Amino acid sequence: VSSEMLPACGETSNVERKQDISEDQGKNQKPGLGEGIEPVSKRQMKKLMKQKQWEEQRELRKQKRKEKRKRKQLERQCQLESNSDGGDRKRIRRDVVHSTLRLIIDCSFDSLMVLKDIKKLHKQIQRCYAENRRALHPVQFYLTSHGGQLKKNMDENDKGWVNWKDIHIKPEHYSEFIKKEDLIYLTSDSPNVLKELDESKAYVIGGLVDHNHHKGLTYKQASDHGIDHAQLPLGDFVKMNSRKVLAVNHVFEIILEYLETRDWQEAFFTILPQRKGAVPTDKACESSSHDKEFATAEGGLNSDSSEEENSRNEQNSPHEEKRDKENSTASTVNSVPQ
Repeated sequence: VSSEMLPACGETSNVERKQDISEDQGKNQKPGLGEGIEPVSKRQMKKLMKQKQWEEQRELRKQKRKEKRKRKQLERQCQLESNSDGGDRKRIRRDVVHSTLRLIIDCSFDSLMVLKDIKKLHKQIQRCYAENRRALHPVQFYLTSHGGQLKKNMDENDKGWVNWKDIHIKPEHYSEFIKKEDLIYLTSDSPNVLKELDESKAYVIGGLVDHNHHKGLTYKQASDHGIDHAQLPLGDFVKMNSRKVLAVNHVFEIILEYLETRDWQEAFFTILPQRKGAVPTDKACESSSHDKEFATAEGGLNSDSSEEENSRNEQNSPHEEKRDKENSTASTVNSVPQ
């Protein structure tokens, strides 16, 4: 019996031994799995936390958007009810009287600008288009020499430009389809000052954002082509801290405003940005005279105070001489080697 039992016991012990070995291998393999996982950095942890918060707050954001839409609808309804005097856009659009004046943005300076300035010009043109669409007296808007970097930038960032209304976008130069005698180039370097707008004329604005790298270029081009030129009467109404060079959209908007008000000063002060430091010329004269008076008074005070200081210095001079002598003797004593 004992001889039969021994093999059976041996088999069970072998099975147990194999199980123990497999368990040990499993334990040894577990750390191996952990070794392949890279430790998460603080930045990654923050990103994961933000992502989690974003997911958790999704419903809240949805609710806020709904509330915002409802609030805007209510505001619109209130405006429509309160605008019984014809102040809403639909009624304004009915009163629009289109001007026969042609306003051209000359885009033939494309090669003189870097991409950053091309993008700025694109934004200014967008602003001109939007303001002309809103204006009570919209002009005949032309965009000429359209191509190169500007067209490429518009194709990439503003594909809707092909559907723009009430605008003539042409790849040709303006001189190819408008008579020379009808053209007036608006440039701040011109000696001629514009007093009135002739609505039978075509006014050209140079589409150039150059940060004063090409001073007098538009004036030179107009002169070379034998085109009449003029500058807006800015100096007659406005005193500015900076040069009288305005952005494309500012010139465009000033003309639109003048067509509505027929008042240059009102047009300038409605459109010019505050950073230009524009003040009316009469106020500028008053302030300059006041500054002169203040300067002369201040000069008188300064002269009196200087006389007093001189007298004090004369009184203190003997004491200072004594101190200087004492300091010199002390320095000579200290300089003698021990």
